[in-house]
Amino acid sequence: MGIIKVAIADDHKIFRKGVILSLRPYTNIKFVLEAENGEELIKGIAGNEPDVILMDLRMPGKDGMEATKIISKQYPAIKIVVLTMYEDERFVYHMMENGANGYLLKNAEPQEIRRAIMDVFEKGYYLNNFVNRILLKRSHARQKVIPSLNSEITLNDKERDVLRYICMEFTAQEIAQKMEISARTVEAIKDRLMERFGSRNTAGLVFFAVKNNLVD
Repeated sequence: MGIIKVAIADDHKIFRKGVILSLRPYTNIKFVLEAENGEELIKGIAGNEPDVILMDLRMPGKDGMEATKIISKQYPAIKIVVLTMYEDERFVYHMMENGANGYLLKNAEPQEIRRAIMDVFEKGYYLNNFVNRILLKRSHARQKVIPSLNSEITLNDKERDVLRYICMEFTAQEIAQKMEISARTVEAIKDRLMERFGSRNTAGLVFFAVKNNLVD
């Protein structure tokens, strides 16, 4: 694997420097941009072309929530990992459904931050135990609701299989081999599902699938 170019946006300089220093041993990760807020981050993207952004939420001026929405629209190839102190599940839902590819708390160990960077770069999303617990909680809450035939989400067998394999962290090429179809067909099905469910990226698609009990 080549070098993964990373940007970090956080209004606390000491925290930014601490994260950069903690990830220095991992030679495949290179920090190319530091920003104190969302506006500074967006201005610096074109000249530095990061692959992954570590994004704080609360920053002066343009905050992380607003910046994530803008970047996910203007630069859909860039992966965003939220790195924040906010544990409230409402923030997790909001960010994962609006362009974030992963969600970490600021007490995360350097090894987990590295894993998140690697996973979003390679697979498009990172779901840790913290996010999975929130998804499981929402999933159980939904099961108590009386289902409505009008709102039921239906998938054909091929769509369900592709979605299940995506949630199991297989790549498009691996899914294609398992299903004996082309990788292009897999990508087409994934794109169709993302458009249908209003997902901005693979992370949002996985989040939607688990939240709505679309996969076993």
